[in-house]
Amino acid sequence: MRHMPTASEPRPYRRGPMKAIWPSPARPASRRAARRADEEYGAPAVPSWRDVDWSTHVHQTTIDGTNVQYADLGEGGQPVVFVHGLGGSWQNWLENLPAVAQTRRVIALDLPGFSGSEVPHDEISISLFAHTVDQLCAQLGFGSVAVVGNSMGGFTAAEMAIRHPDRVERLVLVDAAGISTTLNRNWISERVGKVITAGGGAAKPDPNAARRIVSRPGFVQLAMGVVARYPTLLARDLVYEQMHSVGAPGFNASLQAIINYDFVDQLEKIGCPTLIVQGTEDVLVPLGDADEFARHIERSTTLILQDTGHVPMLERPNTFNRALLEFLDQDVAPDEPDAAQSPTLATDSAV
Repeated sequence: MRHMPTASEPRPYRRGPMKAIWPSPARPASRRAARRADEEYGAPAVPSWRDVDWSTHVHQTTIDGTNVQYADLGEGGQPVVFVHGLGGSWQNWLENLPAVAQTRRVIALDLPGFSGSEVPHDEISISLFAHTVDQLCAQLGFGSVAVVGNSMGGFTAAEMAIRHPDRVERLVLVDAAGISTTLNRNWISERVGKVITAGGGAAKPDPNAARRIVSRPGFVQLAMGVVARYPTLLARDLVYEQMHSVGAPGFNASLQAIINYDFVDQLEKIGCPTLIVQGTEDVLVPLGDADEFARHIERSTTLILQDTGHVPMLERPNTFNRALLEFLDQDVAPDEPDAAQSPTLATDSAV
């Protein structure tokens, strides 16, 4: 029986005919609403990404004839690979890489068509992204890895676990796309997607424009209000670093790839332990999608973060990092699914 929310709980999906067009019932918060945020929201992670000389950790490689940029930090332990979402870049994980790199080697790449990576020669697709990440792991000499993906990156990470199961030993889906984008696809939603793409890839990345945005709270709210719950509470330099893929040439094709690819009936093939992280106030990916991922992936557990938007790894990095490291540290017997993860919902009510 599906859990029905009480009056005090967030709804998993929007009601009525609008569900097919924009399924999340969450709405962007106002700048004024940020006064209600708790102290943990936007608190910087320790250790700080600002203490890292990133110029020595960012590299280029060639995969299938396409230049791909990635950051490489830390050593030892099982490698952890971070995959950004639509319009993102490896800098989406700045608040998380140093913490995880204390005990493991971490990799965060720019997907083809975004930030420092070239547009691929082949057609952009979720499967191509999964292939790219798998090939990067192979080039770096990795065997099995943990893969952490946000939004479209979660879609990509899950696709990796389906197509390259020997590569993905652990999976972390952070407000992952791939459920409602498929289940609610129709002629209306596809046209809405075309309207979004009409402007999404038009502008060229402009560092000066990014500096102007972060200099004004109103501009920050406008630029990131659909992504973060309270964007004006995020550090300005962190917000600036999120803008490397504004106007990325791969944006339009990637959005169409999200809308047009259906892998829901393949999710049962994911056999590795999976952590599903979801913000209750995600405007882009509805809370109900986390339930659907958990329903389809047997060895999964779910962490729901209250009063959090689409990018919990930036909004609540300390909570996110603790949960991620705890998940990565679990000693799991591969032939004992019940020992790996409980399918019950784990809600972080403290935030």
